[in-house]
Amino acid sequence: MARQMEAAHRTSLAKGEVGIRDKKPVPTLSQFCNDRVERYARAQFEKPSPKTWLWYRFGLRTITAHDDLASRKLDQITSEDVVAFAAHLQTEEWAIASVHSALRALRVVLNLAVKWGVIATAPRLTLLRGECQRDRVITEEEEAKYLDAAGEPLRSIVLVLIDTGLRPEECFRLRWEDVNFSFGRYGTFRVLRGKTKAARRTLPLSARVREILLARWESVGKPDEGWIWPAPTKQEHVWHDSIRVQHKRALERSKVKKFVIYSLRHTFLTRPGESGCDAWTLARIAGHSSTKMSERYVHPSTDSVLSAFSRMPVKQAEALQASSEAEKEGANMEFSI
Repeated sequence: MARQMEAAHRTSLAKGEVGIRDKKPVPTLSQFCNDRVERYARAQFEKPSPKTWLWYRFGLRTITAHDDLASRKLDQITSEDVVAFAAHLQTEEWAIASVHSALRALRVVLNLAVKWGVIATAPRLTLLRGECQRDRVITEEEEAKYLDAAGEPLRSIVLVLIDTGLRPEECFRLRWEDVNFSFGRYGTFRVLRGKTKAARRTLPLSARVREILLARWESVGKPDEGWIWPAPTKQEHVWHDSIRVQHKRALERSKVKKFVIYSLRHTFLTRPGESGCDAWTLARIAGHSSTKMSERYVHPSTDSVLSAFSRMPVKQAEALQASSEAEKEGANMEFSI
């Protein structure tokens, strides 16, 4: 038995399965980004998803430009180093959203290092507070004031976004060949590309979106193809920078509380969610690959919560209310302790 164990151990040694091994050298963050991550991101995203590739490129350049962090080996980077990196960007007067974008890029890089076996674990990254949230829901009153103050093409684009729930870039890339005015009640349009496979979908037009698109189609000579929102940009159509100034002016004129264009998507998806639309249908409308993602876009108002309570049997509503009060009391006790 001893000879058998010795033979098995010699075999394992010969195969390199056991024994003393030289530890692989760990690259610095800058080396890993330049040699592996950038090549990976370019191959994966440059052609199929150029926006994602630009995000990677921005993040990698930001990370490698910070010498204190970029010169550290991957297994020596700590949460304290990440905090110092974020603080440095803030001293450079970066907006919180931009700092978060850089931190998310760093998190992706470190997670790839773990996935590819370069390091065993990655430090925990915590985002800052105070970012302008996208999840604000626009009220109907705010919507009316904003639309009255918005000029073209912003007004038409906002109407399409708030009536369809499209991602802004999906709306900007709409073409006339994707619109069908004769199908369904008011017509339909197709979204042919997006962030995921689920983004490919066909959605109905609302009455006012049909009115806007039909008037625009007739005004440009009823073309069979082409961009719906053409503009002198690199993309040849309206893009985020094209409407940024118009959006800022519309907010100032309307005196509506500040929101970002992406909030219109949250607003649209909240409305059918409050009306009782099931999660699977909502995910299909939104172009999400899972219902979990759609849940993040529905933000019921206080009135909707009260309305839901009013439709419940009295005993059930009282039980829920008592449970809510108990949780609140428990949270207060925990805070005081």
